[in-house]
Amino acid sequence: MDIILPAANGDQIGYRLVGKPVEPSKNAHFSRIAYAAAHVVADPIAMTNPWSRPAVDWDKTMAFRHHLWRLGFRIAEAMDTSQRGMGFDWASAKELIRRSVAEARTVPGADLASGAGTDHLAPAAVKTLDDVIGAYEEQFGFIEGEGGKAIMMASRALAAVAKGPDDYTRVYDRILSQASGKVILHWLGDMFDPALRGYWGSSDFDAALDTVVAIIERHADKVEGIKISLLDAEKEVQLRDRLPEGVVMFTGDDFNYPELIAGDGRRHSHALLGIFDAIAPVA
Repeated sequence: MDIILPAANGDQIGYRLVGKPVEPSKNAHFSRIAYAAAHVVADPIAMTNPWSRPAVDWDKTMAFRHHLWRLGFRIAEAMDTSQRGMGFDWASAKELIRRSVAEARTVPGADLASGAGTDHLAPAAVKTLDDVIGAYEEQFGFIEGEGGKAIMMASRALAAVAKGPDDYTRVYDRILSQASGKVILHWLGDMFDPALRGYWGSSDFDAALDTVVAIIERHADKVEGIKISLLDAEKEVQLRDRLPEGVVMFTGDDFNYPELIAGDGRRHSHALLGIFDAIAPVA
């Protein structure tokens, strides 16, 4: 394959790709839990504004899910990799989740977890914690009603109305206590979304860590694990070392995931990564 690359002086230069493509192993058995946070496939010729009316090629999107399952991956569905909160609205996410859960039933051993958040709320309409709780309940109810498993995504609405750690505790205690099955939590740093600054009620990492660990310890029977995306391996290890027995760490660190998955000889991280979508055959 020949591609055109920019040169340092502004010219264009040709480059021919060399080497042999990697042949993926089908139905791989990983020594870690490996969720690929799958992207959606856009319809490139749909005559619509993708920011207000997403145009999805559903056949190709579902085919890509089957590709990931054939390679042995679990799938994390309707996450920020499908542009949740960045153009892909809740109505589109519901259709994606409904289709994906149905497809998963056709694949022996397929595992799928779907993002539940509060992104269908208009920011100006969020006044109280009850608004946030109601929004989470709506999305959890839909996912669980379809027979799916939920990933409790970090909430911009909660970050906007919470006054401190106790407010996060109230919301998470309520949702986790009534979840029908195991839930994956999601701690997304403000380097990915500035609206999540001070999540868990503090901009101090140690204080935030204490809050989230306390929540997990109270609901260890309902929490499968927590995905952390702070792009700081040391912080991930600090949380990993404090997780109760049976609750696992899912790395979302795009910079440091290989060594975090490899572990330190005592503990290791599992994976819930968007990169495992893009490099699935190699991974």
